Amino acid sequence: MPGIGLLNEKPLHAALKKWYAQPGDRFEVAVDGFVIDLVRDDLLLEIQTRNFAAMKSKLQRLTSAHRVRVIYPIAHEKWIVKQPRIGICKASRRKSPKRGRVEDLFRELVSVPSLPANPNFTVEVLLIREEEVRRYVGGRKWRNRGWKLEERRLLEVVDRKLFEDPADWRGLLPTSLESTFTTQDLAQTLGIDRQLAQKMTYCLRGMGIIEQIGKQRRGNVYTVAACRTAAAG
Repeated sequence: MPGIGLLNEKPLHAALKKWYAQPGDRFEVAVDGFVIDLVRDDLLLEIQTRNFAAMKSKLQRLTSAHRVRVIYPIAHEKWIVKQPRIGICKASRRKSPKRGRVEDLFRELVSVPSLPANPNFTVEVLLIREEEVRRYVGGRKWRNRGWKLEERRLLEVVDRKLFEDPADWRGLLPTSLESTFTTQDLAQTLGIDRQLAQKMTYCLRGMGIIEQIGKQRRGNVYTVAACRTAAAG
């Protein structure tokens, strides 16, 4: 059956499954031809460390008849560990200057932008501290100067954010944002790059959280969807 399989399970995935589990949860359960990480009563819990696109078909099929929650970890703090090379006895460990944030979810969610509109689908982001272990393989085809990602290890879960309904998604829009805005405005207000802001507006528009009301030289102009505002009131 399609599933990660315990023999191929990576350390981060295994650690998050153990951290997230509660008494009574069932592990590696077969549901509609798929193997589910955790089943809690009638809720299917899938831990996905990357590549939402690869599970698009699976999620679409499961959410047609089941409640599904995807748990997605984002490295709020990352330590890079380089395994010893030939002639070097010790591994090195340094802290990465990059810090992940909840909005990074949209880098993956853009592959399944319509799913959050399905009431059977929810997402929980876990902000974590992690170690990224790299092994030297050499060769020009590898990025990072010949170092290849070997595995990710969980150090700590520092925060979590559950997205269940439109209000949760709408809460990602900063209150200081003008009533009409472009992706550039969103990027500047949140302090994120414009590419991520574009993915964010694409997804939020697909959910019906925002709507396009026009264009200008700087790009499409958006506003919070009127129906959502009315519902919130």
